Amino acid sequence: MMPIDRIPRLRFGHFPTPIEPMPRLGAHLGGAALWVKRDDATGLAFGGNKVRKLEYLLAEAQANGARMLITTGAVQSNQCRQTAAAAARFGFDCRLVLGGDPPAHVTGNLLLDELCGAEIHWAGSRSRDEVLDEVFQEAWDEGRRPYRIVYGASSPLGALGYVTAMNELSETSASYDRIIVASSSAGTQAGMLVGARRNGFRGRITGVSVDQPAAKLRQEVAALAGETAGLLGMDDAFSAEQVDVVDDYVGEGYAVLGRREVDATRLFARLEGLLLDPVYTAKAAAGMVDMIGKGTIAREERVLFWHTGGGPAIFAYGEALRTSFPEA
Repeated sequence: MMPIDRIPRLRFGHFPTPIEPMPRLGAHLGGAALWVKRDDATGLAFGGNKVRKLEYLLAEAQANGARMLITTGAVQSNQCRQTAAAAARFGFDCRLVLGGDPPAHVTGNLLLDELCGAEIHWAGSRSRDEVLDEVFQEAWDEGRRPYRIVYGASSPLGALGYVTAMNELSETSASYDRIIVASSSAGTQAGMLVGARRNGFRGRITGVSVDQPAAKLRQEVAALAGETAGLLGMDDAFSAEQVDVVDDYVGEGYAVLGRREVDATRLFARLEGLLLDPVYTAKAAAGMVDMIGKGTIAREERVLFWHTGGGPAIFAYGEALRTSFPEA
């Protein structure tokens, strides 16, 4: 098994991120034992989980002589915001391909993309990947030496960020029966599974899908976990049956706020002073709250909610959070 320290990594995140108890939320939920892993505190333009992945990807970009980073995402993409900030910090140019058309108001992550100097390309009615291919080729033809980062930074190399995150967790004295984490592009959960195998973590890692059917996401996480393990010379056999995903909390769909997301956001803010993002962590938190209420998560379980960040997106949903679903 290859030591992970042999793989090049730029160290710019604020690690280890804190683990904090959530006693007031736990009491509200009937005495649940809850903690939060604060990957919203990784630094770099309000932080988030993509910082861990970008540490490996930017090291490869530098080694390849790249001068530009190119990636894609939704208008409020956390990954695009963190990529733009990392590009600014390390002297890369940056081009972002965002889905749809420009919004009427520039706020949240989009505002930060612009502040960090990213060049924005809008996909309009076309597929983001198609436009991304064109933007990459154009940059290559210009001699800009672009480095392409896949959606969510969820490549085998990027997923190593969450292998090291599980190393970080293993160095604490606490133990947990279950980790709850938002899951979408597969990289975070895949890295966790590899890190769990590497470190002997025996708890359950429950990915709360924010946009995909569970069966599809399980397959994607298992495949990416296998590729990531292969980079480290580990047993690369992961089956979909080994991946724990729930898709009951997708709600109205990706980036759409519903009652559960709004209620979870208010609960975390008012009981723990923790801010969730509407797209990812609010759905994961809503799932955790509901599973505790139903008994799917047993009362005696020690639960770690892995906060993957995304705070700037909350400002793009301000009016919805203030006026949707009035409190009883």
